[in-house]
Formats: sequence, structure tokens, C-alpha cells
Amino acid sequence: MKYNLARIRNIGIAAHVDAGKTTATERILFYSRRIHKVGEVHEGTTQTDWMVQERERGITITSAATHCEWSGHRVNIIDTPGHVDFTMEVERSLRVLDSVIALFCAVGGVQSQSETVWRQADRYNVPRICFINKMDRVGANFFGVVEAIEKRLHGKPVVIQLPIGSEASFEGVIDLVEMQAVRWIDEEGTEIVRGEIPKDLIDLANEYREKLIDKASEHSEVLMEEFYDGDVKVETLKAAIRTGTIANAFTPILCGTAFKNKGIQTLVDAVLDYCPSPLDVPPVKGIHPKTGKVEVRNADPDEPLAALAFKVATDPHVGRLVYVRVYSGTLKKGQVSMNPRLGKRERTNGILIMHANKREPVDELRAGELGALVGLKLTTTGDTLCDQKKQIALESMFLPVPVITIAIEPRSQAESEKLDKSLKKLADEDPTFKASRNKETGQTVISGMGELHLEIIVDRLLREFGVEARVGNPEVAYKETITRSVSVTKKYSHQTGGRGMYAEVKLEVSPRNRGSGNTFEAAVGGDKVPKEFHTAIERGIMDKLNSGILAAYSMVDISVKLIGGSFHEVDSSPIAFEIAGSIAVEDAVKKAGPRLLEPMMKVDIETPDIYVGPVNGDLTGRQGIIERVETRGDGTVNIIALVPLRQLFGYATHLRSNSQGRASAVAEFHSYQPVPENLAKKIIPFYDEIMKEIKSMA
Repeated sequence: MKYNLARIRNIGIAAHVDAGKTTATERILFYSRRIHKVGEVHEGTTQTDWMVQERERGITITSAATHCEWSGHRVNIIDTPGHVDFTMEVERSLRVLDSVIALFCAVGGVQSQSETVWRQADRYNVPRICFINKMDRVGANFFGVVEAIEKRLHGKPVVIQLPIGSEASFEGVIDLVEMQAVRWIDEEGTEIVRGEIPKDLIDLANEYREKLIDKASEHSEVLMEEFYDGDVKVETLKAAIRTGTIANAFTPILCGTAFKNKGIQTLVDAVLDYCPSPLDVPPVKGIHPKTGKVEVRNADPDEPLAALAFKVATDPHVGRLVYVRVYSGTLKKGQVSMNPRLGKRERTNGILIMHANKREPVDELRAGELGALVGLKLTTTGDTLCDQKKQIALESMFLPVPVITIAIEPRSQAESEKLDKSLKKLADEDPTFKASRNKETGQTVISGMGELHLEIIVDRLLREFGVEARVGNPEVAYKETITRSVSVTKKYSHQTGGRGMYAEVKLEVSPRNRGSGNTFEAAVGGDKVPKEFHTAIERGIMDKLNSGILAAYSMVDISVKLIGGSFHEVDSSPIAFEIAGSIAVEDAVKKAGPRLLEPMMKVDIETPDIYVGPVNGDLTGRQGIIERVETRGDGTVNIIALVPLRQLFGYATHLRSNSQGRASAVAEFHSYQPVPENLAKKIIPFYDEIMKEIKSMA
């Protein structure tokens, strides 16, 4: 069935771990009759948590795409993980979605991953609505969460529902748009009764409706006039809320309890009423891969094709799947499209609409739709697929930095090839997972976002891919950088009796802001260094930066500019300039004050107030910096601290033993910071000798 673009909603559900995302998704599918029995996370029976590892652990690991029909609309849904180790799944989902439902626990409020999700939505300017879940839980505090959204997230919450009761007495919501009480009276939540607002809540409802109209009227002159005339029409108010939501001027706030089957139908109704269709979001922009000019594509099935690949997965039945969002045009089965990053064509052999791990074949994907493509061999996460004659390269996506590594080696030589192939497949699926071989030791090293991330990777290697391997202990993924700018000139000359090798380069090397990455720029005339050698110079420079100078850790946040050099008509070659670039940048880095960097983690700890003293003392002993301490109404205290990753191995177990099992912690990467010199001496072999050599060169 083909839908009018105005009747499509592409939404994500995102939140802190255990806020109820998968439970809410399951209810949406049930009430839309997409499924006929509600699955539960704790039973391992939900639709979107289909991986063995997800069902065993009761957490979402990979984002799952599904869809349903609701009141004549097609609602495409991506259920995302809440654990910080899998934040890339949220990142790539938000890159292609038109709106997001941000879930908050009514007890936990704004938690660490809530902040991360909110920042990710800000990065891509994604409109959102908020659903305060678990209103039936002891300690639920609706107004406290609304306040935290405003203060901690710097959001602009606009309440469109108020709770009727709280904790065990929660029975429904007040719809401030319709000015009605909405109650769910049966256990499954299918029988909904609308009626009068309870008398003890009418004043509160009037107060918040006036606030709602005041904020919404900023986006509708008609609503403002109706308000002054004393006759606000529901349709006018809804239209104004929709305009403000799509413009990201404010965020509607709803509430309920997904587990107890209350509030889900009104949540989806709000998605249809207030969230954008593909027609409501700005036209997508990109650049022409050859001219560099800005190209614009509208959400129109008849425009030239522009689609973004946002996820790669391996399906046991059909093989490699590439998930795409089509922004313009129509992508048909058997069609050949262009990948501008590679400059190569790709044929789409099949198109699937996914319901978690279930597949529904279709003949085409039109503008505004999400689907998975079969047959693409080269396209990966962040790549564009476009019309061959009217090309466009869309903006890719932000990739978080892996911060933890472990060594892994096959148990036998026969397993070596299987391990390599399996690691390539996993790296293809997950851009935050890296596998490399240590040139000095010959060990295979895998890197990821955290201990749980790598634990899942290793589990999949053993069970899904059948690889028998020995796994080392987790280690910190240190980095190297420089602290000052220098210029160097290096000449490489080698004569062998026949044609020799000659290359000379002059480089300017400078530090960049933390997290900016490495860059190379050729700012030299062709009379000094011909253009055909620039790529070879860049390759030599980047290979050297990736292998490190101090202790074989990759170097980051360095700008390298080619500002001069010379060549020989006969003896110069790409390999000569590659070698010259490598030895020049090594010399420059040694003169530029190299430093070792370590990952700092933002740790969010929830603990009963009686354990705050021991927890804070332990954090101080781990060289942690406490940034914020907040007390909630239920006696739980949130402690936010920055702690070096090297101090956090095994911390969760230590924290539980210190709090009789009642405290928990979540850590996410914050930034790379310089390692203290006394610690650098322990990490880097022959540190004193290396630093002596470096100081002699400076």
C-alpha cells in the first residue's frame, strides 16, 4: 500500500537505559494490531529485541526498524538502545529520522543517556515529543521531570497532558488540548473512556492550558485571535502546536505507563498530530561530488534519487543488508545507482521492509520511506546512493570514538582466516567497532565503546560466527597528540645504480582542538611538488600518524599542511614522496611536544543517600572529579563525575559491594585528556629514553 507523503511519520524512540523504550514500542505495535500478543522485555519475548544477546540480558543492543498503520497513517519506528556503549545505534537512527519520542522515567528523570540522546537530536535538529513513562512507579514525579528537561537539557517543554494521580493511584491523563480526562479502564488498555476533568484538578488544568495556548499562539495569529475572543478551537490549537514542534520551538510533554498499558494510544495520536511528515522537514542538502556545488533535493518521488545508508546488517537468510532512508526520488528493485564516495555503481537486487528481523519484500522505496537493500557490495554506513546523471553526496554522520581495546587471537591457524572474515563483517555492521593488527606483536586488537560493547562482540564471534578464540583483558585505548606548531623539511634520496628515488617535502604541523581529528592540506604549487604526488604524501603522513610516535598509539587532532618541497624529473615517484611524507611528519611530531592522551568518562551514579560519603570518597581515590550531586524526592542521589577510564575497570562490581547492591553506575566517553607524566612513564616503555631523544631534537 502506497501512502501520501503527508501520511508518513518516521519516528525514533530514544532514552536512558531501562526507561521503557522497547516496552512502549511493543504496545504501539499491539494497539495498531501489527502484533496480536504483547511481548515483555523481562520474558525475552518482544519483537524488536530479537537478538539472542538482547533477550538474555533484557537490553536493546541494536536499533530495530518496524512499522505500523495508525488512523490511515504509515508510522515507521526505530527502537534504539539506551546503553551508552551502543550510542552509535541512536546516532545513525536520528540522522535519518524526522522526529523522535524522548522517553523519561518518571522516577529517574533526566539521566545521563537522556542528555546524550538530547544532544544527538540537537545535532541533527530533530523535532521531538517527550513521554514521561512509569507514572505508576513509587517516587514518580511528573513536574520534577518537566523541570529537569528545562534546566538540565535546556529544553522548552510545553505540557499538553497532566497526570491523573501518581504512583499506585495513577489512572489516566488530562488532555489539555481537548480539555478532557482520559482513562484506561481494562488491564490490556484497549478500553478508553473520555470524560470530565476531576474537580480537584480543574484549576491546575486551566492553568496549564493557558500556558500551552500562550506558547502555541506565538506560532499562530489565528490562535491568538481566538484566544482573545474566548473561543479557542481544538483544530487551531493542534495546528499551532504542530508548527511549534516542527520548528523545534518547544517540545510537547505527555505521560503514562507503558508497562501498565496507559497512555500509548494518546502518544501515537500526538505523533500524527504534531510530528512532521517528510514534507514538513526542510529539503535535504548535499554537494555535487565533482563540482563541490551545493545540491538540494525535495521530498518528491519524481525528483532524482538521493538516499542515505545508515546501517549495515548481516541476515542469515539473505546476506548483507544495507538500511537506507530515501530522501528524494524512487529506488526500484534491479536499479543501478551511484555511490559518489567511491565513484562506483551499485545494483539493488532486492528491497525489504523490515519488522525487526522479519522481512517483507517490496518492488520500490519512494521518497520519505525507510527500507533495507539486498545486493549492495560496497556501500556502507554514511554513504549516499544517488541518480547516476544527477549526483549528490549527502552529509554523513558523527562517529563516536572507541575507547577500550582487547587482544584476541585464534586458537589455531585454521581459525585465523575465519576470525579475520568475521571481524570484517562485524566492523562493516558497526562503525564504532575497529579491528587491527599490532605490527610489533602480530596480535589482533579489537576496539569498542566499552566493556559491554566488546563483550557482545566476542559473544557474537563465538556463537554466531563459530570462531574459537582466546580473549585478553580490556585495556585503555590511549591516543597521542602534539602541543605546539612546527615546520620541518625532509629530503629522501636513494640511488641504486639505475633509476633512483628522490623526494623533498616541507610540512607545517599544528595541534587542533580536541576531538577535531587529523587533516591534510596541500598548499604548494605544482612547480614545487606536482599534484600527482599529493595523494602519496598524504598516505605516508596518515599511515605514520596512525601508528604513533611515543608508544604506537594512533595520533589525533593534528593538522598537517604541505607548504613546500622539490622533485626530480626522473627519480621522483609516488613511493618516494610517500616515504618522504612519513619521515617528515615523524620528525615534526617529535619536535612538536608529543603527549599521551587518555579517555575520560562521565560517570552517572545512582545511590541511596546513606552511601553518598563512601561513593564520593571512592571516586576521589580513583582521581575522579565530581561535577554535580543531585538529590531526588525518593531519597536517591545522582552523582555525576569525570573519571579516567583506567580507573573504571571492575568499578560496577566494587560499587555494588560498597552499597549492598543498591547503587548503579553508567559511564560514557567524555573527552581525551593529557595523561600525567608519572603515569605516562608506566604506560610507555623506555619513556625517559624517548623523551630524551625528543628534547634533543626540539
